[in-house]
Amino acid sequence: MDNTITFEDFDKVDIRVGKIIEVEDFERARFPTYKLTVDFGPEIGTKHSSARFKSDYTPQQLIDKLCIAVVNFPPKNIAGFTSEVLVLGVPKPGGGISIVRPLDDVPLGVRVY
Repeated sequence: MDNTITFEDFDKVDIRVGKIIEVEDFERARFPTYKLTVDFGPEIGTKHSSARFKSDYTPQQLIDKLCIAVVNFPPKNIAGFTSEVLVLGVPKPGGGISIVRPLDDVPLGVRVY
């Protein structure tokens, strides 16, 4: 299977830095999930996301943390909740997900290239 893309294809994906400002349990989801509110700064504003990080992080560990998210997917209805962005994560050895985030403080809403 050839999954090669061009730079123009990649450039269509709008990936931005946000800060998680609110975390709620999402009991209706099939998997251990949180409802996140993410601040992307004045240009984009706040957006909501459903994230399967519940088994990996407490709400206190996520609040005020920077994250990386795709902000130009169409909204997705997940168990009655509208998820507007995809907060990125990577699998951890032995299971679970590690949230993708910048090492340094950077402005909210800055585009990832």
